[in-house]
Amino acid sequence: MKDTDIKKLFYAHLFCVFSIILTTFIPSLFLEDFSILETHLTWLCICSICVTVVNVVLYLLVKPNPSSKRSSISHKISRLLKSCVYFSISCLLYHAIIVLYGAPLIELMLETFLFAVILSTFTTLPCLCLLGPNIKAWLRVFTKNGATSIWDNSLQITTVSSVIGAWLGAFPIPLDWERPWQVWPISCTLGATFGYVAGLLISPVWIYRNRKQLTYKSR
Repeated sequence: MKDTDIKKLFYAHLFCVFSIILTTFIPSLFLEDFSILETHLTWLCICSICVTVVNVVLYLLVKPNPSSKRSSISHKISRLLKSCVYFSISCLLYHAIIVLYGAPLIELMLETFLFAVILSTFTTLPCLCLLGPNIKAWLRVFTKNGATSIWDNSLQITTVSSVIGAWLGAFPIPLDWERPWQVWPISCTLGATFGYVAGLLISPVWIYRNRKQLTYKSR
């Protein structure tokens, strides 16, 4: 493991963090009365699109898992289509899980679905960029000692932190505080966002501090 690889990971994550920060105030320059709380659904769409674009661009520039074989155009198109299908399935699965955990089934369906979309953007999208639509690779990364690179470790940390953040964000909703951020699903989406940002910042630091203990085997 080289320090340059960790720096590359850190700068890529830092760029992702800045892109999320920009979504909080840049849209207000173009959209009237824009705010995270008052126009939350609009912010969710903007944040999801921005994070998606940044992840894809960073993947194309950094190429953390370069392939030794040159893939054909048909293979790239097939991979893109499969990734879109996987992302759509992820959104539907998250939506179903959120409903099973107590979210309204019919009422506020759009809000619940956009919450599922932002969760998929924070968790599934990075997996698709780094690992591709390969379920075996995903299972390998998220099993014990399954990471084969620092990028796999960062995937583990950011995915878990995003889900935990979303889960913790649900706790204030039933409390009788009558705050605007307690409206469904604002606290959950903000929790997921804070969790994702925390994972982006923590993972390079954790990897650097444990770089001597981390050993990777090619698989």
